[in-house]
Amino acid sequence: MSWFILFVFGIAIGSFLNVVALRYDPDRFLFSTKRIGGRSHCPHCKKTLRWFELVPLASFAFQLGRCRRCRARLGVRYPIVEILSGSIFVFVPLRLGIIFPSILNPQFSSLAAIWIIVFELLLLMSLVDIQISIIPDEINIALLALGAIMLAAVPAANDLTGSYAVFFAAAPGALASHLFGALFALAFFGAIILITRGRGMGLGDFKLAVPLGLLFGLAGTLLFTAVGFIIGAAFGVAQIAAGRKHMKSALPFGPFLAIGAAIVFFGGLELMRFYIGLMAA
Repeated sequence: MSWFILFVFGIAIGSFLNVVALRYDPDRFLFSTKRIGGRSHCPHCKKTLRWFELVPLASFAFQLGRCRRCRARLGVRYPIVEILSGSIFVFVPLRLGIIFPSILNPQFSSLAAIWIIVFELLLLMSLVDIQISIIPDEINIALLALGAIMLAAVPAANDLTGSYAVFFAAAPGALASHLFGALFALAFFGAIILITRGRGMGLGDFKLAVPLGLLFGLAGTLLFTAVGFIIGAAFGVAQIAAGRKHMKSALPFGPFLAIGAAIVFFGGLELMRFYIGLMAA
């Protein structure tokens, strides 16, 4: 029942994130009530939605993905974002129980809350970046603050790649590892911007990578950076092959960093175990 409650709360947060992303204005604060306030309406006929049309997941399912009045199709992004948000609330604590089995309350609860907020912010960032190719500074600042809070309040938190972090000269649990993660992101992404004169990487991506480096530590940062570039390159090649993009087209890179971060969080230990197995074979 507790997992069900977490999931229901998570999909409600996902519904809110959809509203924030769709109404985001770069000239206003991310959560400005002047932007996200007001009644929700159909994006097609502009009719104000009733309360029973705003129930996360259920309303979309009962209306078969269409507006009740104009019958226009509603985007599948609504249920997808809600399901992703609900899954974050459920699977982040489950994963932390596997990575850090020795951490007891209240440290575990604090760590779970921090990482849930981190991934909810990454989900919101991805929505905005895909939509208008902008990563809000408020999200980067919040992630940096969460990284600092985690290191100060939850000293038992170590690199998400566990004992395998030593292969990257990053001692598990060491504060230096997280600081080096931020420094690596600062140097690596900053170098890309300088070398390409801003054409190969946006400033927003650079400002996102640094707080992620602080959160993930050196080993995790190396991994999510590599995974993000691999997935981003594969997606770009697929888009070019499909004729939707060309070689000089820009792609929002923030979502790929978020995907890389999620893969490291939920599979970093397994990735490193696989890598070490290959090296030993």
